[in-house]
Amino acid sequence: MDALALRWEMPRSDGYLEDGWPDDWLEAVSQALPGTSRPRWLAQVLWQRQLATAADLAGWLNPAAYGATLASAFGADMAIAVTRLRQAISRGEKVAIWGDFDADGVTATAVLWDGLGQLIPKGDRLTYYIPNRLSESHGLSRRGIDQLAAWGASLMVTCDTGSTSGAEIAYANAQGIAVIVTDHHTLPTEDIGALALINPRRLPPDHPLATLSGVAVAYKLLEGLYDALDTPPAQPLDHVLDLVAIGLIADLVELRGDCRYLAQVGLQRMQTQTQPHPPYPRPGLAKLLELCKRTGDRPTDISFGLGPRINAVSRIHGDASFCVELLTSQDRDRCYALAHEAELANTRRKALQRDLYNQVMERVTQVDLATTRCLVLADEQWEPGILGLVAGQVAQALGRPAILLRIDPPADLATEDGGPRLARGSARSVQGLDLYQLFQSQSSLLTGFGGHPLAAGLTLPVEHIDLLAAALNRMVREQLGGDRAPQPVLEIDLTVTVADLGQPLFRELKWLEPCGMGNPVPKLLIRDAWFQNTKHRKLRDRNNKAVGFIKTEFELWDDSAQVGFPGEWWGHYRDELPQGRCDLVVELDFNGYSGYHVKLVDLRPVLTEASRAAPGPALPILDWRQAIPDERSAVLVVDQAPAQWSDWQVWQRQAAQAGLPLALTFAPVVEERSPVDRWQELVGLAKYLARTKTAVTRVQLSQRLGLSTPSLALGLTALETAGFEVVEIDPDTIAIRLDLDPVAPDPVAPESGARRFLDALQEEQFRRRYFAQVPVSALSG
Repeated sequence: MDALALRWEMPRSDGYLEDGWPDDWLEAVSQALPGTSRPRWLAQVLWQRQLATAADLAGWLNPAAYGATLASAFGADMAIAVTRLRQAISRGEKVAIWGDFDADGVTATAVLWDGLGQLIPKGDRLTYYIPNRLSESHGLSRRGIDQLAAWGASLMVTCDTGSTSGAEIAYANAQGIAVIVTDHHTLPTEDIGALALINPRRLPPDHPLATLSGVAVAYKLLEGLYDALDTPPAQPLDHVLDLVAIGLIADLVELRGDCRYLAQVGLQRMQTQTQPHPPYPRPGLAKLLELCKRTGDRPTDISFGLGPRINAVSRIHGDASFCVELLTSQDRDRCYALAHEAELANTRRKALQRDLYNQVMERVTQVDLATTRCLVLADEQWEPGILGLVAGQVAQALGRPAILLRIDPPADLATEDGGPRLARGSARSVQGLDLYQLFQSQSSLLTGFGGHPLAAGLTLPVEHIDLLAAALNRMVREQLGGDRAPQPVLEIDLTVTVADLGQPLFRELKWLEPCGMGNPVPKLLIRDAWFQNTKHRKLRDRNNKAVGFIKTEFELWDDSAQVGFPGEWWGHYRDELPQGRCDLVVELDFNGYSGYHVKLVDLRPVLTEASRAAPGPALPILDWRQAIPDERSAVLVVDQAPAQWSDWQVWQRQAAQAGLPLALTFAPVVEERSPVDRWQELVGLAKYLARTKTAVTRVQLSQRLGLSTPSLALGLTALETAGFEVVEIDPDTIAIRLDLDPVAPDPVAPESGARRFLDALQEEQFRRRYFAQVPVSALSG
């Protein structure tokens, strides 16, 4: 909702679609779920998504039924890998695991560490290596191989990486290290010199194993090894299934076939972590679940709880090695300390991600989106660890691929051999556009790239950034067809009322879990609803320090409701919710801490039945900036130039709800004080409030200083770096404290906390001047 309006793809009709089902469809769904009486909501979603045939429903819904049909594959490569591992075990060789720093790679490393650790002494003859996200990259490296060679490794098993690392594997072989590759990324075009390459991309696309992630491929290697042993290990292989579920759900893979089955049984296994009586099987995992207020029985406990915390460690610290210890150690005190480190890293990640997203979207306002099909932006100051997360947000908001790059700082202008200054970053795409193919076609401009069709990383010389942007824009335009601009699409599954929300609907839709690519969380349309008891608050870390990440909470009502239904809207202030009725799309959720609630996805003004059937022309926008007519009909007056497009969208929604045209009455020329003068005014006002111990609302501050809500938030953050303390009394009211009279920093210094506030004001002034002069035709789209 922050940039372009989503296009809603509605369910084929309101209510149930029984007229469109085969006669036996509802009965087939009921039979697949014994004890469930006519699950109509579930049957509708299953039929619309075509996720399984009637014959496959039992196995798709019930892991116990699927388990009897588990697939086997990988042939000769699996046999070679198992034989070589058995040889290393019997000979007492030193074996190294090479992992990766994201959640899939970390859990894959942990699975091999636990699984092989039953057969090879940990530490003495078994070790693992995970690259540093901030100083290294995905894949193998000579530096890491040298470390393992010095340790004495003669066999290395990769997980979640290595498929295209032919040069590095050749180097490892030269150091006396044989390599087994387990991976799920893009296949090489030629032999890479590994003993075995176990990669599901070698299988037909419809194979049950074709979408395995890195952790699942590592699990399959252990499965093959355990089956070949004469004497089984003390612990059966299913003791690592909780780790498999974490990696699978956290990664960008389609959860079908064995992927879905392993995620289902892994979630069942993970619930043992929250047993009321210690010791837990994995104390670190149990503590992580406690810290993120999750119980471990939902896939969202991974996608919104465990996964982000594991990923945050490398994004903030670079080194994710301790995450393996966190997930596998039985030392409770050590695991609890590591879990708190992961929690703090995730709190920091949230704040950095929010700030970077705001910076990027500020830059987007200066981009001509009518001609830009692939967004490419670069900056020297951006945090490299969160570029992929923000690129994903931007791609979703704009409906087009987004590439964010961090330019190497001046101290690294050249490599030792006099090479060029580099930019490194992450890219995220939209459905229908394969990033890997795009980058492959422009490989001459890049020094390195890799990843998935929808998510990839890349490195290139700084002087090639503009060339890459031009080439990708041309290719995306050609693939989409001419100048057709991509538009984000929100596919809606069911139309429900507020009275429908709750346990019965949730329990039916829960059979769809685990959700992910190809099977997203169901989107529910609620028409003609409104909000009450709205409030927003900043999230706080475990030290009760506000981190600036906003969540708005509300009660949702419609004409069917006897009581309001709780909900939340992440990353938004309550002022962004409309005052009247609206149509909205939500996801229904549940956890043991907050109960049943909805997550707001999108909203728009209420449409009448007539306008839904045949939308009429938009209400006119009247240009009264030069002069207001003496005689005029009823209008909504816009008397101040908007500071951002979201402000203008609020006016548009209000006009649609009221059925009145908008009239622009603000001056065609905007004269404003300089940003530095406004910063000094803010500091002076803060000193007065601190000295008089006066509380003030955010609305009062905004009106007094003429600041938008986002700019005020940046201003308050800048005050905290200048020696003030901003204390939140309630979601709307703050007080400002000051122990010592501060020396105001130079606001224009790059390191000053006020710098971003000044930049935001300057950009805000630019947009106000734009809105003051923009032709009405540009506001009507």
